[in-house]
Amino acid sequence: MEIIGKNFIGDRLSALGNINYRTFDPLKNIENKTCFVEATLEELEDAVTLADIAFPIYRETSGAQRASFLMAIADEILNLGEDLINIYCRETGLPRERAITERGRTIIQLQLFAKTIETEGWRKKINETAMPERTPLPKPSLIKTHIPLGPIAVFGASNFPLAYSTAGGDTASALAVGCPVIVKSHPMHSGTGAIVSAAIIKATQKTGMPNGVFSNLNSKSHELSHALVEHSKIKAVGFTGSYSGGTALQKTVFNRKEPIPFFAEMGSINPIAILPGAIKEKNNEIAHEIADSIALGAGQFCTQPGLLLTLDGAYTDHFIEELVNALKSLDLQCMIHNDLKKNYIQQSDKINSLKETIPIQDQEDQLEDNLVHPKLSMITGGQFIANPQYQEEVFGPFSLVVKCKNLKELEQVIYHLKGQLTGTIFAQPADYKITGPLIDAFKSRVGRFIFNGVPTGVEVTEAMTHGGPYPASSDSRFSAVGPESIYRWVRPITYQNWPNELLKKLID
Repeated sequence: MEIIGKNFIGDRLSALGNINYRTFDPLKNIENKTCFVEATLEELEDAVTLADIAFPIYRETSGAQRASFLMAIADEILNLGEDLINIYCRETGLPRERAITERGRTIIQLQLFAKTIETEGWRKKINETAMPERTPLPKPSLIKTHIPLGPIAVFGASNFPLAYSTAGGDTASALAVGCPVIVKSHPMHSGTGAIVSAAIIKATQKTGMPNGVFSNLNSKSHELSHALVEHSKIKAVGFTGSYSGGTALQKTVFNRKEPIPFFAEMGSINPIAILPGAIKEKNNEIAHEIADSIALGAGQFCTQPGLLLTLDGAYTDHFIEELVNALKSLDLQCMIHNDLKKNYIQQSDKINSLKETIPIQDQEDQLEDNLVHPKLSMITGGQFIANPQYQEEVFGPFSLVVKCKNLKELEQVIYHLKGQLTGTIFAQPADYKITGPLIDAFKSRVGRFIFNGVPTGVEVTEAMTHGGPYPASSDSRFSAVGPESIYRWVRPITYQNWPNELLKKLID
């Protein structure tokens, strides 16, 4: 399949710009062949205008029609077959099995949102009849429901070219509730985004959805990103990426004449506390489980465990030895882009340059290729509390071991944490009596709280929370995963005292 390097302005291909770029094959350490044309501000304007025109038509489609559209997108993505798998691997260096798994997750998400909106139950309609005889004041009739916000801007993620990008969770959930979507494709996997965009456009045409319900813009430009989120016709933003990128876009959003919802997932170091009983009874087992989680996907997961909280003692020392051995036994893995490897080296070196840090698994890095090995460093609880730099996320297979002198210091370490996507406690029954204060501390800092397990792996289900206190996410009241994530793209509205013949037009 030929990969198109142009922008999708609805169903129209466009390449007005004169700035080009190529994606990168990290395994071969070469650029890929396709040349992508950066979108211009004129093309951005065209895409947003088309989405604005499509919105009043699309929002009036039935849940069943939009469900059919989402299922058609899933079918068209599957129809891409090996072409999708091949370009995914060429642009990420990730193994074929990972590509297939992520494609499967993308399909499951589309099917889940289709099922969620097949009926109008998702609107959570509340109908209160009038009570004209009530004293001292009569009560009006009230009907509360939810309506879509309007065109949504979605930013593709560097580490998930499918599940968190072009047809990923943000796009699927926004389309589900009647919002057109404009994707700013991630430049590291523009080829993957292009063929998925073509699949979405094909599904749009097959199901009779209005042109402009989906567009895809190519760009490495920060200027285009900021222009997109500050456009007056964009009514909400979905972003998955770095803290620096997310906060910069958030500032632009909040400086708009009309501020809009900004839903960002901006990283996390996902602390794991390992209590004395667990470290004594399950030492080797926990070490290997955590090592696998640290290195999974070359550490390029927002749920990678970057902070291990322990209590000083002989069993902890043995655990660290086992963890180092487990990490050494793992194969080197390729990072998605050479820039990400450089950042990984710089970020981990920055932590290790702090005078208190003790590197305990830190091999010399080679920049010739994009293979990486896990790194492990160690500090005390007091040092962690005193220096906020230790909370900076290292994107890659790095974890910081913190040795606390007692449980009180461990509790204080947790309270000093910024908001996190996840937190974990490893404990055995002998530890249960001492977990109370730690549980309270963790609950104030995390969106998902795990017991005796690692944070990597996010189940796509109604009970899942993928979010957390700032800066793990920009709004801790919402999840970016699961059917509840649709409520990021709608708002409540109440109709008071409307006659039935008009109300039917408003809420059907």
